[in-house]
Amino acid sequence: MAGDKDKAFAHLGKAIDKGYLNISHLKQDSDLNSLHSDKRWEKLVQQLQANVDKAEANYNKPLKAQLEQIYEDDQKYRRMISKVQQEHGSQSEQFQELIRKMWAADKENLEQIIAIIEEHGWPKKSMVGGAASQAAWAVIQHIGQDQKELMEKYLPMMREAAEKGELQKSSLALTEDRVRMYNNQPQLYGSQLKNNPETNKPEFYPIEDEANVDKRRATIGMEPLSEYAKRFGLEYTPPTSDNK
Repeated sequence: MAGDKDKAFAHLGKAIDKGYLNISHLKQDSDLNSLHSDKRWEKLVQQLQANVDKAEANYNKPLKAQLEQIYEDDQKYRRMISKVQQEHGSQSEQFQELIRKMWAADKENLEQIIAIIEEHGWPKKSMVGGAASQAAWAVIQHIGQDQKELMEKYLPMMREAAEKGELQKSSLALTEDRVRMYNNQPQLYGSQLKNNPETNKPEFYPIEDEANVDKRRATIGMEPLSEYAKRFGLEYTPPTSDNK
């Protein structure tokens, strides 16, 4: 988008060398349209397709397709929340209907994910690919506090998968934080926010050893908390160890 094609191709090449496999996104991402006419584009796509074919040779493809559909169902209504809320308000019937549809989809998705885990174990990246594997995590992550025992049940599987490179450690961090929040314990990575009833604005749920939160985030590839906070319109400066 900055007009520097050489750097664009260099960075895309590095991503592919490091294991990037989402070829459908590469082809559909409009931010990359300016590269399509470059002679290097077709070579890049061919290289990625070869990597995808090699990676998918041993995939459980029916399970991969099922999980990818589950992920789409998980995200479909969530992608609409911001727009409906802005257009109609959070108290509107349109918004409430959207939430009801999302909850219904979550219930059905969770039933499918439980059945999949019972039959196959945790759906690993090496089994179904990164995007499909992420579907299992997303559905578990969206479990409400009333079913926290179910989230706790699958947390050890997530930890083992993350340790073996089969699940993103940053994804595991979000689940670790949510389980802690559900158990009224301070979170570790600062991923969870709550609404302040007095200001009606979001704020971070309490963080354990907050002065070192960015060090913990950095070890698993997460950006500084001040950058994460900007996504929610917040300004954040972590306390120092001398001023907790």
